[in-house]
Amino acid sequence: MSDQITDQQSQSRLAHFPITFFAVGMGMMGLTLSLRAAEMSFGATHTASMAVLVLSLAMLAGVAGAYLAKALRFPGKVAEDWHHPVKIAFFPAISISLLLLATALVEVAPGIAEPLWLFATVLQGVLALAVISAWIGHRPFQTGMMTPAWFIPAVGNVIVPLAGGPFGYIEVSWLFFSGGLMFWVVLLTLVMNRLMFHDPMPGKMVPTLMILVAPPAVAFTAWLRLEGEVGAFGHFLLSVAYVFALLVATQAAKLRKLPFALSWWALSFPIAALSIASFGYAHAAESGAHRLIGAGLLALLIAVVALLIFRTTRAMRAGKICVPE
Repeated sequence: MSDQITDQQSQSRLAHFPITFFAVGMGMMGLTLSLRAAEMSFGATHTASMAVLVLSLAMLAGVAGAYLAKALRFPGKVAEDWHHPVKIAFFPAISISLLLLATALVEVAPGIAEPLWLFATVLQGVLALAVISAWIGHRPFQTGMMTPAWFIPAVGNVIVPLAGGPFGYIEVSWLFFSGGLMFWVVLLTLVMNRLMFHDPMPGKMVPTLMILVAPPAVAFTAWLRLEGEVGAFGHFLLSVAYVFALLVATQAAKLRKLPFALSWWALSFPIAALSIASFGYAHAAESGAHRLIGAGLLALLIAVVALLIFRTTRAMRAGKICVPE
């Protein structure tokens, strides 16, 4: 009898395995790339980044395996995720995680990285178009349903050039880069309108404010891969990323009062993106100050990711994750 109850509980948790878990993959791959950027900037070996890459790959495989099992056993629950006004934006986190993995493998395993990048790029294009098409369809979305998580499809597009540039897929990289920036500007207007003129976001969505930093930070690194120099537009992108980071910092006190949720993983990837961008600028402009900024952000990122892993593990053991909302 107890075995039957345990099996039913396991099935129930699988049915409610959230698509937002893929933010873990984004955060861990972001940490890997941030460590890689620091190692290159300080002339260190890639020991730390390789170790974190293995851990990140294992965690991403675990998340992907669980969600695939959910899709096979409970396809209706996946359909519910797709029709949810907030959760739908997290589907491109799947392709983003794969794009970041391909970027991390460019130097260590290019033979694997290139086909993986091609697959992830196609998947990103399909998911981004599908999500945006759903947004402009006939769904009864309300302004209050919008959060900074809606930036995720746009972020995915500007990640494409990170490995696409080194592999020589310049035209494809520019296509995704341009589309990502265009929708970032459109969504930024809508999100700022929602934040300023409507009710505050629900508590568990407050950490997604950090996603405001990701599009310009990732776009700056992509710009460097495509142009090879900072230029005026590069200065603009990095400066905007720093401005949003400072803006979000003014809201940090609210986090101390909030209970833990998977949405807290939204803190990780934007910090990683800003750290990588800072190291990129430090190398391109020979700026010691930006290298220190990158190192400081990396230290913050390591602390944040360690805390997130601890809190996520504790929440899973307590049965507070993978439950009906």
